[in-house]
Amino acid sequence: MFFLVDAFTETPFKGNPAGVCIIDEYPDDHVLQKMAKYYNWSEIAFLKKMKDNKFQIRWFSPLDEAPLCGHATLAAAHIIFSKQLVFGDTINFEHKNGTLLATKTKEEISMNFPAKPVCKCKKVPFSIKKIIGIDDCIEIMKDDTLYIIVLNSKKAVFDINPNFSEIAKIDCRAIVITAKGDEDFDFYSRYFAPKVGIYEDPVCGSMHCRLACYWSKIIKKNTFKAFQASKRSGILTLELHNQIVKIAGKAVTLCEIYENI
Repeated sequence: MFFLVDAFTETPFKGNPAGVCIIDEYPDDHVLQKMAKYYNWSEIAFLKKMKDNKFQIRWFSPLDEAPLCGHATLAAAHIIFSKQLVFGDTINFEHKNGTLLATKTKEEISMNFPAKPVCKCKKVPFSIKKIIGIDDCIEIMKDDTLYIIVLNSKKAVFDINPNFSEIAKIDCRAIVITAKGDEDFDFYSRYFAPKVGIYEDPVCGSMHCRLACYWSKIIKKNTFKAFQASKRSGILTLELHNQIVKIAGKAVTLCEIYENI
């Protein structure tokens, strides 16, 4: 079975589109990669049911297999719950690096992800001006996957014009920009990963595993309402507890494309 789902929204054609493909056995990796490239969504979640409420999950972008993907996991959980493929309100997703728990609540689906602390970047190996068109920022954080550029205002997050060819030259998976929020949201962000075929990710769950860790130290709280300011946009509810970030959101099914892949 194959579905198209918009994640982190309850409005069709908003949020982040993800494919959800439920299969009996995984084909060769190159087949999965060709499917992801063909559909050209930011991610496709390939699911194999193991037993009871346990599924194996793998995520593919158009150009590679992703180590973690929040919005495609939300999309997968949404399909499993809506199609009643499990009993109860929990799903265990087994992946290469561990297990993710998804829980259906009254309003949303909540997922447990590993917290991803970031550290201050002491030496910046790129020109901020070249990649986002401005050179004024508060600080730059990083981990082994991405750089986070902290900007001075919400307006800057909305207004920047990314240079994708320059971003693709940087030795990382993605560049994130973020700024402190206002009365509506605790913080705002955007995500660019042209190197793996995702020019701007509409809503990125795994990015918020880093941003929750960062903003908890800045604004001194561990629960957040976050807004990703892409053209499609999306809303996430976050809780940081020790080494876990709970990411919650809504999703809507756009279509069931075909069956028996």
